Amino acid sequence: MRAVVQRVSEAKVTVEEKITGSIGKGLMILLGVEDSDDIDDVKYMVEKIINLRIFEDEDDKLNLSVLDIKGEILVVSQFTLLGDCRKGRRPNFMRAAKPDLANRLYEAFLAEARDRGIKAEKGAFREHMVVSLSNDGPVTILVDSKKTF
Repeated sequence: MRAVVQRVSEAKVTVEEKITGSIGKGLMILLGVEDSDDIDDVKYMVEKIINLRIFEDEDDKLNLSVLDIKGEILVVSQFTLLGDCRKGRRPNFMRAAKPDLANRLYEAFLAEARDRGIKAEKGAFREHMVVSLSNDGPVTILVDSKKTF
């Protein structure tokens, strides 16, 4: 499971001119599910991401998490994060999970975050989305449950 985590002052997802998810200060998370992922990957990713210390404390040091600031998260499923571009010019998505597994683990990610007290909004699975955000900092972090980076 891979995620691009962006610290935002606000973010929203629109599908066919209708907002499906919207947050204020918090984290915009683009989440890619790999075919070998399971619930352990979900738990690892939620734990890691909601405890990332990427918000400033009173001394302007990155010491606070989204939990600490009582922030929100917006999670968008994005299989293209699993694209392998090492050969040729067209990304290979063979490692991306099939839609049924991807959606199940995406929903599990949201439920796990909510169970930990985070307000979690979402995009629309398998839909064309317009994602708008104000990256605060900018701060962008990559997280991988297989710890490849």
